Amino acid sequence: MGMSPKSIVSGIWPTMLTPFTKENGIDWISLERLVNWYIDQGVHGLFAVCQSSEMFHLTLEERVEIAAFVKEKSCGRVPVIASGHIGGAFDEQVTELNALAATGIDSLVLITNRLADEHESEETALKNLKCLLREIPEDIPLGFYECPFPYKRLLSKQMLEFCIESNRFQFIKDTCCDTEMIKERLALLEGTGIKLFNANAATLLESLRAGAAGYSGVMANFHPSLYVQLWNQFRESVEEAELRIALLSMASLIEKQNYPDNAKYHLVLEHIFETDRSRVLPEGRLSDTNRLEVRQLRHMTRWLEVSTGQRNR
Repeated sequence: MGMSPKSIVSGIWPTMLTPFTKENGIDWISLERLVNWYIDQGVHGLFAVCQSSEMFHLTLEERVEIAAFVKEKSCGRVPVIASGHIGGAFDEQVTELNALAATGIDSLVLITNRLADEHESEETALKNLKCLLREIPEDIPLGFYECPFPYKRLLSKQMLEFCIESNRFQFIKDTCCDTEMIKERLALLEGTGIKLFNANAATLLESLRAGAAGYSGVMANFHPSLYVQLWNQFRESVEEAELRIALLSMASLIEKQNYPDNAKYHLVLEHIFETDRSRVLPEGRLSDTNRLEVRQLRHMTRWLEVSTGQRNR
């Protein structure tokens, strides 16, 4: 399927995990399996090199290699965006963003909290953004991600208005988890070409009905097919969509149980990953009960897929 490098399609965009070997290197074989698994589940795009990818625990070389690898292995089947924007110093950020832009990804995603320290003003963040944009190739579409780590900086109306005026942004990963704020943002973005993707399961259905472009969150690492089904049917099947989002919202609470290790354990069970090793939790913190919860969630996912005709294997 041909894909314009300028297009950000609506739908489900998983925040990709990074598989590691037992020696703590990147497991490229498992990463290729992961790319194919997401696409086989029906997702519409891939968000590589983000917090779920453990980007703050990857070297610049690793971040660039992952972005290029995912883009290559997706083979044009879905668009690929990436961040890896973790540097604190301006020169660091210029270097890493240009290196990632050169990988051929479809959009380069900036991290809101990298524009200013937590105690600094929105004016400072906006000033730093303007400086940064002068150093990034003008031909690559940009996105914004309200990454919760090391602190969450939500996009202000002032910042959103600048993004609209700049005509360089196409993607926003929203983590405000507030339906009314999302609706205000969607009203501001209407007709601009900037698409908002909600990262929060509880507010997802309401945001889709208000015009959000889709979902980009951690639970697409557990059961992306269920989110794809919600996306495909939420307009027609009102009652079913309400039930589905209730189940997905409750299931999303598992994120609090030592993520990303639990998602990696799920992918071990799916025969995608060889290990559930992570750099965020290097000692491994999954208890027997944590693992049982993942197996139960997987069982529920299979039941829902079979009961709705989504699983063909």
